[in-house]
Amino acid sequence: MNSYLNNSILHFNVASPEEVRLGIASRVKMRRLELNLTQKGFSARACIPFPTYRRFETTGEISLSNLILIAAVLGMTSDLENIFSERRYQNINEVINADKIRSRKRGRKND
Repeated sequence: MNSYLNNSILHFNVASPEEVRLGIASRVKMRRLELNLTQKGFSARACIPFPTYRRFETTGEISLSNLILIAAVLGMTSDLENIFSERRYQNINEVINADKIRSRKRGRKND
């Protein structure tokens, strides 16, 4: 029973990269529709080629530069500016050792 409980606690529902991409594309599409813009109209406002934008809504694939342009049209660049800005701790030991991690200049070699 204890083993079952531990396995259940450690199970996380993590989205795949494809799921994340498609989720972002879907939310952008919803915001575009709220603005009552066509794909062509939105891509023109974002200064992104129409085929590039159309592919983004379909596959979720786009360059970071173009994603920033999309965020600018939606007034959401601050959301991208803050990505990865906060350290997320997994356990109390990481909190205790946080100063040691921050002071490192580069990662450790694992070779």
